[in-house]
Amino acid sequence: MPYLVHSPEDRSAMLETIGVGSMNDLLVDIPPSLRLESLQLPDGLSEFETMAQISALANRNTVFPDRLTFRGGGVYRRFIPAAVAAVTSKPEFYTAYTPYQPEASQGTLQAIFEFQTLIAELTGLDVANASLYDGATAVAEAAMMAHIHTGRNEVIVSGYVHPEYVQVLRAFGEGRGIKVRKDGEPNKKTAAVIFQQPDFLGLLVDVRALTAAAHDAGALAIACVDPISLVILAPPGEYEADIAVGEGQQLGLSPSFGGPHVGFVACKRELVRKLPGRLVGTAYDAAGRRGYVLALAAREQHIRRERATSNICTNHSLCALAAAVYLTYMGPYGLRHIAEVSFKRAHALAERLAALPGWELAFPERQFLNEFPVRVPKAPAVTRKLARKGILGGLEVNRWFRELKGVVTFACTEVNDARALDELVASLES
Repeated sequence: MPYLVHSPEDRSAMLETIGVGSMNDLLVDIPPSLRLESLQLPDGLSEFETMAQISALANRNTVFPDRLTFRGGGVYRRFIPAAVAAVTSKPEFYTAYTPYQPEASQGTLQAIFEFQTLIAELTGLDVANASLYDGATAVAEAAMMAHIHTGRNEVIVSGYVHPEYVQVLRAFGEGRGIKVRKDGEPNKKTAAVIFQQPDFLGLLVDVRALTAAAHDAGALAIACVDPISLVILAPPGEYEADIAVGEGQQLGLSPSFGGPHVGFVACKRELVRKLPGRLVGTAYDAAGRRGYVLALAAREQHIRRERATSNICTNHSLCALAAAVYLTYMGPYGLRHIAEVSFKRAHALAERLAALPGWELAFPERQFLNEFPVRVPKAPAVTRKLARKGILGGLEVNRWFRELKGVVTFACTEVNDARALDELVASLES
């Protein structure tokens, strides 16, 4: 038997404490039809035979080609240069542990420092931390920063913010006694106004007006941003947002069935002591040589315990490293090129889809970058038929927003070439 840290008695005591009878009772959110007791492999297989059986099972998965994937919703397929894997696969990085001892962790610390610098430059803000788990936890942690900074107990979510981000925000807020309100005018109870640019539907919002409204009420403005969009759109620092957060999956990370991803958070200098997680800074030794260290570590949960501003005292180092390599390799001109290509292809596709019988843009008066909402007749059937043709169509959004029945968002990136657009439109026409 493999070593298990908990004895059967330990596990029984824990299950009894949380009020369930077995481990299976913890899986109630997974439909029984989707659960397997085991892989049901024959007994006595060699390693070679076992791997062949498992490969055969894996081949039953439906895998859509990148170029025929038009679904976004916060996770995107983009071209990842080989340089990313060449760096992140180095053992000194992917086996690295917590860099508490700077004398033994200079490479890891410098890589994190470079990530922080790149995110700060991209967002136009003073300081960024070493990364968070994903975009959702970044939004929630930014709201906690605002709560602590202002002493207020309400945050406003403006417009179509990613619904899963809002779910995580509500979960964080419940424990802190913070009310999450949808839309509305900020007031003296409001700690922050949270908005997304572009929003969950891919549409641009009036970030300057939202920021001004937050500041007029004495609240912070939290911008949830698409990092690649910032080479075309104004960065949060330019329109005076206090905190910028977002999901860095597009920066050198594949979708990978939903993770792991990397969240980022940047802020104005006066909020630096409210930043969650790690922060790497520079220091100098007696000989004047520059080195890298964990800065402001005393605020972290593992030291401050119940007085900590956050329960996150870690970061996604390897994913942050991938993002840093991607951003460095692409550079400002490379990033702008892929953003412009994605923009042009999405607008070309939107024009062609809007010309189909019964199809129309859901918000024709609104601008977008590389993702846009379309009203589609019989949307579920269309999505299923496209899947049978090997095309991953758009995302039906009415599961989260009931008022958007029949609305499907389509996304384009640089991997969706002209031929892929032709195949999609031809399939829809047929």
